[in-house]
Amino acid sequence: MIDHDLTGENETAARFEAVALPCLDALFGRALSLIRRPEDANDLVQETYLRAFRNFSSFQPGTNGKAWLFTIMYSIFVNQYRKAKRKPMIVSLDEQEEVFHHALADDNWEASYAAFEKSQVNWHGPEVNSALEKLPESFRAAILLVDVDELNYEEAAAVLDCPVGTLRSRLFRARKLLFVELRDYAQKTGFIRNNPV
Repeated sequence: MIDHDLTGENETAARFEAVALPCLDALFGRALSLIRRPEDANDLVQETYLRAFRNFSSFQPGTNGKAWLFTIMYSIFVNQYRKAKRKPMIVSLDEQEEVFHHALADDNWEASYAAFEKSQVNWHGPEVNSALEKLPESFRAAILLVDVDELNYEEAAAVLDCPVGTLRSRLFRARKLLFVELRDYAQKTGFIRNNPV
């Protein structure tokens, strides 16, 4: 006699593995960018997979599994790790606004940023990581989800639990700030051309 409950559990586990396992590296990379310590990033990923498996019935087949897992991971991060394990980085609002307004003065920033983003830039390299660390967390999350993880605006907004318009605004400002931080690096490495004088 076949135990139908056991067969159903095996099918669910197999479907979960097919959706979730291909995303493991992306989840760990994002967890590491949030927490910065590999052991804590591993814990966050494990908690994400555990919660995802428990709630796999809520996953809609045919949708973006990576976006679904990122949503779970960001929820856990916001509710647990950020509160318990991470001291907020104090950023001067005046300093951020000065950098932002400096970026506004460059008419070519969007084309230069697009060239930089499409290049073979190492998004995990020390220069980029240093620049990303200087961004406010909400800006950093927006740029990582859309530009690095290639989620669309709706998926990224769902991950961050914010309206699409808010995501677009954060992304716009994040790209400008990141462009200002990385402009010299991008010019030195040939990712973008020097601005004409």
